Order: sequence, then structure tokens, then C-alpha cells
Amino acid sequence: MMISTRGRYALRVMIDLAEHGNGRYIAMKSVAERQEISLKYMEKILRLLVGAHLVEGVQGKGGGYRLTRPPRDYPVSEILTLTEGTLAPVACLECGAAPCQRAAECRTLPLWRNLDKLINDYLSTVTLADLMRKEDPDAPCPDL
Repeated sequence: MMISTRGRYALRVMIDLAEHGNGRYIAMKSVAERQEISLKYMEKILRLLVGAHLVEGVQGKGGGYRLTRPPRDYPVSEILTLTEGTLAPVACLECGAAPCQRAAECRTLPLWRNLDKLINDYLSTVTLADLMRKEDPDAPCPDL
């Protein structure tokens, strides 16, 4: 599984709105400048987020975008599933995938199912509020 640019940018946009919004509408141009994302690409991302009711937008003077709920109520899994469509590590585990002819004898299927569960369980526990907490960029990676 590889998270696309759209998924990564959507997370950045949501974090930016959470950090700078405080319930106010934030101009798309401001977010785009801070996040170094083109306005054209921002429009696509925001259209997707608005369509899923994760963000609301208002046109005109004083308009912009804001979150529809508190940052703690946005699991990362919700945002990435919206932007990526699936977080499945292999095609046979994607929602709506045709049944695999080899599933009964597939020696790796349990591995992929467990990995899929780990990914989804983990991303369901991380929220926008968690991502707003800044960590020391020079801190060593934790041992896994």
C-alpha cells in the first residue's frame, strides 16, 4: 500500500484547517500557500472533502473552508479511505473485489489479512488532533 499525493495532501489540508481555523472559515489560498499546494490541486481535494462532509465551505467575502467537527473526531482512516478508496495491501482484500480463485490454498492470505487489520486498526486510532501535536523532527524513530 502506498498513500498517494492526494491522501497526503488531504491530511495536510485538514491539519492546517484544524490548526488555523478555530471555527472560522479559512481562505483556500491561505492554506495552499502554507502547504505549498497549487490552488488547482487544492480545489480537487477540497471538493472531495466537502462532498464527504468532512469540511464545509462558504463563498464570498469572509468565506473559505472549515472543519465540520472537532479534530479529535476525525480518524486518519476516514480521510485516507476517502482519498485512496482502499487501504488494502493487496487487491484481493479490496472491498468488492472478485473472489480469488486461489484463496483456499493461498499461503500468504493470512499475512495480508492480518496486515490489513493492523493498518486499519492503527489508522482508526490516530486522529487529526494527534497529528496536530508536533514531535521533535530530530527524534530517533521508535523501535518497532
